Amino acid sequence: MVPTTTMIRDALATYLSQKRMSINQFSGQSGINSGTLSRILSGQQPIAMDHLERITKAMDLPEDYFYSLYVDECFYYSSPTWRRLRPFLLRSAALGRLDCVEQVVQNLLENLVYAPMLFEVAEGLFQEGLWQAAELLYKNVSASEKYQNSERLAVCQYRLFRIAIGDDQTRNLQAAHLFECYLDRLDEADQLDGLKHLGHVYGSMNRWHKVDELAKEMLQLATLRYNLQRQSDRRESNEKKTEKPLYFYILYAQLIRSAVYEKLGDYQSALDWVSLYMDGSWIQEDNEEVKRTVTQFQEWGTANRLLYRVMAGQYEALSEYVEYISERPNEIFIALYSIILSANRYDWNVDYILDRFASYIPYRTYSTEFGNYNRQIISDQHSRFLVELAVYYLRNKQNDEFIFVLQSLESNPTINNESITIACVDLFEQYQYAAGEEEMERYKLLIRTVKNSNAKKIHSSSSFV
Repeated sequence: MVPTTTMIRDALATYLSQKRMSINQFSGQSGINSGTLSRILSGQQPIAMDHLERITKAMDLPEDYFYSLYVDECFYYSSPTWRRLRPFLLRSAALGRLDCVEQVVQNLLENLVYAPMLFEVAEGLFQEGLWQAAELLYKNVSASEKYQNSERLAVCQYRLFRIAIGDDQTRNLQAAHLFECYLDRLDEADQLDGLKHLGHVYGSMNRWHKVDELAKEMLQLATLRYNLQRQSDRRESNEKKTEKPLYFYILYAQLIRSAVYEKLGDYQSALDWVSLYMDGSWIQEDNEEVKRTVTQFQEWGTANRLLYRVMAGQYEALSEYVEYISERPNEIFIALYSIILSANRYDWNVDYILDRFASYIPYRTYSTEFGNYNRQIISDQHSRFLVELAVYYLRNKQNDEFIFVLQSLESNPTINNESITIACVDLFEQYQYAAGEEEMERYKLLIRTVKNSNAKKIHSSSSFV
């Protein structure tokens, strides 16, 4: 069915008439050959993407002014060709015209031969950080291949998992469960990265046994691949590369296993794993990247050895730990979280530490040489830190510190962690006798906000199902 919308060539003809311009004059203004312009206006030649851009610019219009009409141009007034559609998809994505991306994809996938081409475009957009447009492509390609047991389908689901991960832990968990079904269909390189990102999601929700399971799988796979690589004289040219060198995943899996034992309170086992990831002597490669990686893991190991002594209740290790992390600003907040946990557990006074590092208490992101700390884990830890900080002050009779409970409640509708909400409510109600009128009103407002937020999420989830 031919749409009733005005064609681009009609708009161009009207412009020429209103401006009393000839085709030759507009040719000079736009840089398009006059013969080409004549054929375009008469409908004898399709409008290429380059022509569209030149026409739009010469008419002094916004770049995407004709984009909706160009979808019709590509599918209704001429035969669709990838040579025109690919650059149109890329420009639409760059300009945020997701409506045009959606229309093109829906029309193209009537013919499944375009699925590999759309997947290739999605991969490019994903690498460029244009994740909203990439998400549309991945979802549609996945739908077209849902009955195929293909690696492309698995990669689409992996990318959709990465895109879906945000501050809302309930949605993160749903995305993780969906992706796990496709994990073993991925190339081993993607499996390693997928295991790492899954570990971050489950770690942010304190599901440590699941994290340990994923770390074991990562360690086994990375070790196998690394040994095979060492036994081979040269890497296969078509072998897919991981985000990081293989030895990184071995060390990282060991670090994760150490962290799991620490969270479970088995500090001796945690220390045993520290010794493993601090030892990079087995790494065959010898370059600056290896040296930087080994140095970073050794620094983490040194800090964690002190930390685990602190977490085990060895007060004499606290001062040494504080001095060590004081020279490493990106580690300070994570250290403060562990220190306040220990202070509450062993009834220590750490006022001097909180005063010294007060500027690190507000939420922020932190980075290392290998990139930013996982945002979901940091967000969760910050909300929990505020609760623990309130516990510390309230137990020390500093009852004006309800502010930290309220701040934790304020952050929780975003990350949607039920355990944090429960902890905040229990703590506030335990000490509400000391709360002022203003704090009580703020608390009631926040509770209503949390309830409304949860109600909306439940409605959204049931509608999705």
